[in-house]
Amino acid sequence: MASSPSPAEQLKQLLAQTTKALAAEPDVTVKFVGDKPQVAGTDVRLPLPPRRMDEAQLAVARGHADEAALRLAHHDPALHARLAPQNADGAAAHTALETVRVEALGATALDGVGDNLHASLSQRLEDRGYRRMEDRQDIPLSDILGLMARERITGRPTPDAARALVDQWRREIEERAGDSLERLADRTLFRDQTAFSEAVHSLLRDLDIGDPTTDHEDSEDDETEGDDDEQPKDTETGGEDDADTEGEDGEDESQEDSAKEPAMPEFGEARDGEAEVETQPLDWEPTDDDADAQANAEMQRRNEPLADSNASYGIYTKDFDEVVHPLDLVDAAELARLRQTLDGQLESLHQLVARLANRLHRQLLAQQNRDWRFDLDEGILDASRLSRVVIDPTQPLSFKQEQDQAFRDTAVTLLIDNSGSMRGRPIMVAALCGDILARTLERCGVKVEILGFTTRAWKGGQSREKWVAEDRPKNPGRLNDLRHIIYKPASVPWRRAKDNLALMLKEGLLKENIDGEALQWAHDRLIQRPEARRILMVISDGAPVDDTTSSVNGGGYLERHLRETIAFIENASPIQLIAIGIGHDVTRFYDRALTIQDVDQLGGAMTEQLADLFADQSDGRRRPRRRSR
Repeated sequence: MASSPSPAEQLKQLLAQTTKALAAEPDVTVKFVGDKPQVAGTDVRLPLPPRRMDEAQLAVARGHADEAALRLAHHDPALHARLAPQNADGAAAHTALETVRVEALGATALDGVGDNLHASLSQRLEDRGYRRMEDRQDIPLSDILGLMARERITGRPTPDAARALVDQWRREIEERAGDSLERLADRTLFRDQTAFSEAVHSLLRDLDIGDPTTDHEDSEDDETEGDDDEQPKDTETGGEDDADTEGEDGEDESQEDSAKEPAMPEFGEARDGEAEVETQPLDWEPTDDDADAQANAEMQRRNEPLADSNASYGIYTKDFDEVVHPLDLVDAAELARLRQTLDGQLESLHQLVARLANRLHRQLLAQQNRDWRFDLDEGILDASRLSRVVIDPTQPLSFKQEQDQAFRDTAVTLLIDNSGSMRGRPIMVAALCGDILARTLERCGVKVEILGFTTRAWKGGQSREKWVAEDRPKNPGRLNDLRHIIYKPASVPWRRAKDNLALMLKEGLLKENIDGEALQWAHDRLIQRPEARRILMVISDGAPVDDTTSSVNGGGYLERHLRETIAFIENASPIQLIAIGIGHDVTRFYDRALTIQDVDQLGGAMTEQLADLFADQSDGRRRPRRRSR
């Protein structure tokens, strides 16, 4: 007699059935994995509900299922991509408001669905720490617009966690775009994705973050005759015409450059692009021949810093950049409190990551132990070669001896993306994996350095203010204040730096990301290390994003610099470079890269990539591998 399913299994079955019914898609596949609802085609991933839950947690679980179902039923990703603005701020707001439209169709039709969505939204805002934020710049404008639009369309108040932040923005937004915001509440309007998008464009233009026109095709046709503005790579005019405005240059930005595009984005998070199409690895693999030839021809450049390797990349000012340690940003008491939070999360992931870390440990110890030499005149009798003596008694006996195996001393740098899109579980898992990896490698005598990169402010900070005060010179280059963080220097043991890693959990720390300069900085620190083998591992969740820099220099400015930096390291540096993308296909940037779709895979990806490198005793010039999970 078959046993009845457990209450947890019954709940998962009910959530799956509800998702299919609300989406009106019987062929939907529902899986319970990860920590946020995700949609890819007809595949839905829902967070695994806790075994024991109260009414509030049950409402959150139902809300996750309703979010996924409504997105399947009412959202056209291809149409959304075609209608989206081509500047980063506009694209983010457009995506946030489209999410509001989709969920409002369910919330206004069914009160129970509205209650569930409100519960899941409240939980999401709490998890992001909005209740503890005090400065309105800590929350993206796209989130504010989404919450204000939700109030008008559904009639439900903003959850308590974000109400104070919304109130800080409310007067300014209503004065500039109150009528356009009210128009979004038209019931007949938000049932039509195209019409709603046109209204969103009007709202964004009122706030000076939209494209000049919503008719993208006409604007592109107008630009093709005798005008090369649509190709910022080949001209010097990209971003100049709008330099005297708020810095929005939508015509120079491709959709791919203007925002990070996850294969399966979190609902309600400001993202752009065809989110429901899973990323795939590139179907071509370059050979090593040209790279090896270039590396050999430029041996004199090896072990030199990268600071001046990108002549085409400009920096308006470095006056406000900073390289800091965690205690420069918070006091020891707060670090200890954040460490307790990190330790609390360690229990749920410890077995998952530690099991793979132990595999790496065993592999390192095996390389450090012993090797055998065969066909010697003395030593231990080699029994495997006795057969030839039996066949021919004139053959001499063969002996073998054990010897120490050569193992190059190694240093590993872990460079972690500290951008705002890493908030929540991704940054927590990255901190945990860095913590466990540092302990594992330290036991094997491998030096480990852990670094992070972000910016000091959203949308430019003091660098942009200086540029504005100096009459906005054209082609200014990078326009934001960098913040590079040294969580654990290679020379400091893990026990003395373990609290520092918890800084990644601090609210308000994660802002924008300028990957190219961060990669240069990490490379230049690592190149000074004396170890024979040096490995640089980058953990990121997408392409570089800094709205101010991209808007005045062209959408591909930061990405081109990142590609140039990667090419130099991969082809002309002794450092071995690895990248792991979380939800984004970083294989389009890095030769040796791995893309994972769930943060729970991060620990395994890190240890597998390092194990592969340690297993290779060559000089690191091995065939590129492009993989995706």
